[in-house]
Amino acid sequence: MVCYEELTLGAMVTIMKTLVLSHKEVLELLPIKECIAVMREALLALADGNAYQPLRTISRPPDAQGVMGLMPAYMSGDRAAFGLKAICVFPGNPAKGLDSHQGAVLLFSAETGELLAMMNASAITAIRTAAVSGVATDLLARVDACNLALIGSGVQARSHLLAMAEVRAINRCRIASRHIEHARNFAEEMRRDFSFALEPVETVEEALEGADLVVTTTTAVEPIVRREWISAGAHLNLVGSSTPNTREVNSETMAAASLFVDRRESTINEAGDYLLAAGDGVIGPDHIRAEIGEVLKGDKPGRTSPQEITLFKSLGIAIEDLFAAEYLHRRAQERKVGLWVEF
Repeated sequence: MVCYEELTLGAMVTIMKTLVLSHKEVLELLPIKECIAVMREALLALADGNAYQPLRTISRPPDAQGVMGLMPAYMSGDRAAFGLKAICVFPGNPAKGLDSHQGAVLLFSAETGELLAMMNASAITAIRTAAVSGVATDLLARVDACNLALIGSGVQARSHLLAMAEVRAINRCRIASRHIEHARNFAEEMRRDFSFALEPVETVEEALEGADLVVTTTTAVEPIVRREWISAGAHLNLVGSSTPNTREVNSETMAAASLFVDRRESTINEAGDYLLAAGDGVIGPDHIRAEIGEVLKGDKPGRTSPQEITLFKSLGIAIEDLFAAEYLHRRAQERKVGLWVEF
C-alpha cells in the first residue's frame, strides 16, 4: 500500500494511493510460470477453507449484446483481502479485434475496505485461467504426455499454449479452429516462441488423433468433441464454455472421463458441459471425483491409471482473480511500476 500524510482541517490523516495496472503491465508482472504457482496457492486456500466466494452473479439484459458478471471473493490469513471482478462478456468482440472479456479486477483492504488496486481483467482472466489449467494438467496428465490438441485460436488458446508448454515437454501441437485460416495464422504467430511443431489442421477430429493432452477454448454452443475421437490415457482441459446451456464435449465424453473441477458448487450450477450431460442422465454429482485443491492437498486421488481419461472442467472462479490481484499488487510495489493515484 502506498500512503502519504496530509493535514486536513487541523488533523493529520493518512491518504492512500490506489494502483492502476494496464493490460500490458499485468502481462509483464504475471508471467505464466509465476501465475501457476499463485493458482496452486489459491486452490489450496479454497480447499483449506481459507477463502470465501459466493456464486457469480450474471446480468443478462434481453436487448444487450453482452452480459456482465460480478465475482466477489475474500482471502484470509496474513495477506487478507477482498476482491471483485466485474467482467463484461461480448461474444462479438473477436471480430472487432478485441478480447471477448472486458472489465476490471478490484482489490480492497481487509482492514479498512479501501480500494487498493484496479487492474485490467482481460489480462488477468487470460493468464490465471491458463495457469489453473496448468495446475490441473501437471496433477492429472500422464508424465509422458507430449502431443497437444488445441481447439480454438483466440486469447485463451495463446495463454494455454504457454501453460501446457510450462508443465509438459510438448513434442507437437495440432490446432483446429472454426476457420482454418485462423488456425494457420495462430500457428504462424506462435511458432517463433516454441521449438516444437505447430500444425494447423482442418478438423477437430484430426487435431485429436493421437493427442494425450487436449485443450478446448472455443465459443461452441453444441459439442465439438466426441468420445470416439479421444485416445486412452488423454487429459482434457475444457475451458470455453462457462454457461449452463453451452458445452464443448458430448455426454459420452463426460461419462467416460474422471471429472475434476475448480469448485463443485460452481460446476453443478453453471457448467453446461456437466449440466447437459447430467440432464441426459449419464452423470450426477458423484461423478465429480474432486476439486483440484483437494488433489493438491492429497485428500482425493488424481489419475489412477495410465489408460484413464481425465477431464478438468474449468469455469474460472473469483478466488483465482483475487489471488492474482493480490500478487500483482505486491509485485507492483516491489518494482515501483503502475499508476498510483489518490482515490
